[in-house]
Amino acid sequence: MAIRTILHYPDPRLRHKALPVAHVTPEIQKLIDDMAETMYAAPGVGLAATQIGEAHRIFIVDIAAEDEPSHLMVFVNPEIVSTDGSQTGAEGCLSFPGVTEDVKRAAHVSVRAQDREGKPFELEADGLLSVAIQHEFDHLDGVLMIDRVGMLKKRIIQRKMQKRAEA
Repeated sequence: MAIRTILHYPDPRLRHKALPVAHVTPEIQKLIDDMAETMYAAPGVGLAATQIGEAHRIFIVDIAAEDEPSHLMVFVNPEIVSTDGSQTGAEGCLSFPGVTEDVKRAAHVSVRAQDREGKPFELEADGLLSVAIQHEFDHLDGVLMIDRVGMLKKRIIQRKMQKRAEA
């Protein structure tokens, strides 16, 4: 396992659309392990492969609190089957260090994916898990949290991140 470099906005690779994983191979499983090590080291609750420059439709999520055992969830070739309701809450992103903004998301999501072994599964999620799934799923399509805030907040975030990139 290895800690990978997380891409920060405005890196153009964050806008690339990820490609489906044909087969879960040992190389894909190693990528998933690297992603987990990277996410935990950051620390974060989710990470998409595109955030480390890998154009695969893979993301991971672990919303366990610090006093709870880790519960890593792996989503390979995820599909959001349905959404319901609405919730707005503070969201951060490892590609936007130090930025937290209120983002409107569905309150409930149904997702279909494969696990780290390539076995299909379906999941219903609410609350933080629902938000994390939607956030990471967006990354696979090149959609960033900055795309889900108002124009004024978007400009403020862009300036903050540009200054960070120049430092």
